[in-house]
Amino acid sequence: MKFCSLTQKDLHAWALSQGLKPYLSKQVFSWVYDKHLFDMSKMSNIKKEERSLLQQTFSLPSLQLVKEIRSEETIKFLWQLEDGHKVESVLIFSGERRTLCISSQVGCRARCAFCASGKKGFFRHLTSYEIVEQALLVNQLLQKTQSRISHIVFMGMGEPLENIDAVLFAIKQFCCPTAFGISPRRITVSTVGIVENMRRLAEENGKVHLVLSLHAPNQHVRKKIIPYARKYPLEDVLEAADLYAAATKRDITYEYILIDGLNAEEEHAKELCQLLQKKQCTVNLIPYNPVDGVRFKRPSAKKIDAFMRILQRAGVPVTRRYTKGAEIAAACGQLAYHEDAPLNLR
Repeated sequence: MKFCSLTQKDLHAWALSQGLKPYLSKQVFSWVYDKHLFDMSKMSNIKKEERSLLQQTFSLPSLQLVKEIRSEETIKFLWQLEDGHKVESVLIFSGERRTLCISSQVGCRARCAFCASGKKGFFRHLTSYEIVEQALLVNQLLQKTQSRISHIVFMGMGEPLENIDAVLFAIKQFCCPTAFGISPRRITVSTVGIVENMRRLAEENGKVHLVLSLHAPNQHVRKKIIPYARKYPLEDVLEAADLYAAATKRDITYEYILIDGLNAEEEHAKELCQLLQKKQCTVNLIPYNPVDGVRFKRPSAKKIDAFMRILQRAGVPVTRRYTKGAEIAAACGQLAYHEDAPLNLR
């Protein structure tokens, strides 16, 4: 049984079913999630025979670190899964903040035009424990510097709301005080606009921050960038976002990747203002990051500034994301499926 597929309540129920002491689950969670000890035979405050049963019953971890690439402010991790597939996650440093960008799928079915994650197609969803283990293993590495992950963003490989059950479980585990203890307000879920699951997220875990990959001021341009726009019209996506904002009392962040000659002209900025004025939102402008095999270009700094000023003058809250990790292909849109990555390379 995969240990990270269990909540503490699940582990407690298992312990009782085995006739073990009721506080065993708390002890084991402390060893795994606080002390980051994964060898259950070495959990010294648990009886030897109980340790043996735990070791025989549960396995941890299932992910293997294949490759770690560092830049000044980011670390990119390549993980190998038990079936041989590989996924990436990225740790971003900003002052005292430690933000982990987590993957939720192997590849991506959304196949947005600017993004590397879906270029080789979609292979499968990650399991709940594979999502949780990305954070657990990074916390184990951070333990050497006496720090921990402070924020989680579901912005790695994959469309999180396509894998809604596993993502909801992982969010619950990230928020659990005896596991990661991260506030839901420090957890962000990004989506291209899976309308029915935007509504489900509001109903079942309406405290996390929702980010919508908008990237266009109208349906015509959006269909050129995001194939899923054909299934989910912009009008329906914005309605679901409004419902989420109203239900959670939290602003929606609309991400807008600026691509020269496609969506970054002044007329696009003016149309975006009309689309989002009076909405409970913030626009996050993201200059395009290069992806192998994609011919898009980043607009000039002058054009980016002009686009931003138009939104500011219209009273639309706007921020600009400054690229981190591009030099190691860890920036927005650059995470990819690596079938041929060399093993055990640090």
